[in-house]
Parts: sequence; C-alpha cells; structure tokens
Amino acid sequence: FQQFSDPGSSRKEHVKVTSESKPGFLERLSETSGGMLIGLVTFLLAFYVLFTNEGRALRTAKSLDEGLSLVVPLDSIHGISQQNEGRLVHLAGALSTSKPLFDPSYGLSIQAVKLKRNVEMYQWVEYEDSKEYEEDGEIKKETKYSYNTEWKSEVVNSRNFDREIGHKNPSAMAVESFTAVSPNVQVGSFVLSKGLVDKIDDFKQLSLSHLEDPHADVTRREDYFYHSDNPRRPEVGDLRVSFFYAGLSGDDPHLGSADRVTVIARQRGDQLVPYHTKSGDVLEILYPGDLSVEEVFQKEQESNTMKTWALRAAGWLSMFVGISLMTRIFYTLVDWFPVVRELVSVGLKVFAVCVASSLSLLTIAVGWLFYRPLWALLLMVLSAAPILVARSRVLPKKQQ
Repeated sequence: FQQFSDPGSSRKEHVKVTSESKPGFLERLSETSGGMLIGLVTFLLAFYVLFTNEGRALRTAKSLDEGLSLVVPLDSIHGISQQNEGRLVHLAGALSTSKPLFDPSYGLSIQAVKLKRNVEMYQWVEYEDSKEYEEDGEIKKETKYSYNTEWKSEVVNSRNFDREIGHKNPSAMAVESFTAVSPNVQVGSFVLSKGLVDKIDDFKQLSLSHLEDPHADVTRREDYFYHSDNPRRPEVGDLRVSFFYAGLSGDDPHLGSADRVTVIARQRGDQLVPYHTKSGDVLEILYPGDLSVEEVFQKEQESNTMKTWALRAAGWLSMFVGISLMTRIFYTLVDWFPVVRELVSVGLKVFAVCVASSLSLLTIAVGWLFYRPLWALLLMVLSAAPILVARSRVLPKKQQ
C-alpha cells in the first residue's frame, strides 16, 4: 500500500496495487466463450425490443389520432353534464385539495397535492480510479481509493469500503424520508384518478425562511433543518432535512396561486378515469398549464416519437454489443500477433456495425409490414445497403 492525503482537506486517499499472472490462451478462450453466451442473449433481446417498439409506436399514434377525433372540450369545470358520461373530455383549471398536508415533526403544512420530506446524512463516500499495466510478465492493477464527506440521501455502506477504519458511517438514519399524497385531488368539480395524480411530479423546493426552529436540537439554516451541533461544520452522522412540494392546490401568501393543469381523460360521474381506445391504448393525460386540445395531442405525439427513436437506438446498440461479443473469439485467436490483432479488431467492429444496422432495419420493416407495407418494403431494401457498402469496399482490397 501507498498512503497519501491532501493536508488541510477532508479528502483522504491511498493507493493499492494488486498483481496477477497473465492469463493463458485457454483461460482467455474460456472467458470469451462466456462472453459469447451473454452476446447471444443481448443479440436476441435486440430483436424483441425493435419489433415490439414499432407495434407500440404505431398503436400509440393511432390511439392519439382516435382520441383527437373524439375528445369533447368542456365548457365549464364546475358543472357535471350527463351528456358527456363515458366520453373523452378535455378540461383545464386550478388544482384543489380538501385538506393541507402536514409534517408535524417540523411544524410544517402546505395546501398541495404532494409533500416530500428529503433527509440527507453527512457520510463518507469512497471513489475508485483504476488503471492496469503489464510488468515482468504480470498484469498489475493500481487502484487509487479516495474518501470524501458528502451529504447523501441514501445510507452509504462503509463495510464495502477498501478501508473502513477512519471512514465508518452509521448504519441507518434517525429520521426517514417520505412523500405524502393528498387523498382527494380535484379540478373544479372533477376528481382526478390515481394515474392522473401520479403525473403531478414537478417538485419544487419549499422555502423554510418563514418557519421557526421546531425543536431545541434542530437548527434552521437557509432551506434546511439541521440535526447538527454546528451546521457550518457538520460531522459524519449529522442530518439535514429539506421539503419539496408538487401541485400547489390553494392560494399561498408565500408561494402564490394554485397551479393550473390541463387534463384529457374519460368522464365517469364526477371522476376523471382512463379512456381505453379501440387501438388498445389508454389515454389518461395531464400537463401543467392551460393547453388547447391540439397542443396536448401534439405534445403526446412528440413524446411518442422521442420514445420510439430512443428504443430504436437502444435496440441497435444492443444488437451491436451482442454481435461484438459473439465475434470476439476471432480476436482472441489472433491476439498474440499485434499487427493482425489490430486489423481483426477494426474488421470486427465494421462487421458489427454493418450487420447490426441491416438487421435493425429489417426488424423494423417486419414490424411495419402489417401497418405500412410500402414503407416496410422500402426499409427491407435499405437494410441491404450496409452489407453492400461493406462488400464493395472489401472487393477492391482483394483485387489489390
């Protein structure tokens, strides 16, 4: 071990060096075989992600088109019309709740949909920075462990540290975090379903400047309550508590007017509940602010497009990683020869990119076959392009 620390800082560091003999050919081949199995699973998973994503995207788009054609904007949110029973409705208005949310431990209350108490503990945190190098026929690993004190919302288990002595954390917090949710949330005369209430998650930190210290052993400083003898110089194990709220549901002298939301859902009596479309999707939409019907559905379509492309990228990456792991055995077979090894490495990467691109396009095309056959045929043709480009570059090299 080598021990060193930065004088005058709470950050402590030490270096640990381990060595092991260079793995033999059979050992490396065995590791590669295990990687091939993982690669196969990742490769097959990519097909599932890509295929199901296309069906989901088209189903969602159809459901949104259906919803846009059927939705009924409400003239008033304070009266319930029986004519709209069971229909998809659009309304906008201020949130309201029947009772304020309390945290009696800290003498705090707020008229809001959600109140979150966030507890942090001052703890030791371990960081690792490793590098490997070869020396005297052995592979050596040099790991620098550094320790710093930080505020953390979760308990950091110091038993897993490389060196716990001098960096020991408590095993639990004396005060726990929690989130309180109002049991009854309304917009005008309409009660929001649990699914709609779950979408109210734009949390803002609550200012504590107008509150007094709740207990003798708790000190308020800025927007935190500290369980500490000296909040300016905390010790390991000290706590600090902050509060966040979402969906202000009443006029507050410090926070302003109640938050307004726009909702699209099915009317069932005085309840707003999920609407099941013919395409098989569920429409239960909530956005902050006052939005028109067209603006809401445009945002939903944009969200669907972003999700579709994100899953396409994830599917392609999964396929690329899977192919790379399955073909790594060729790299292992020639890694004794530096020049050949580098050429094979580049070739395998190009191969993985081309095959992953072609198979991804082909899988997406199959997903579209029953919905948009012309686009599917075009994608099938395009799926051959990466392979043809790679082949056209290989043939001239062979002739040379």
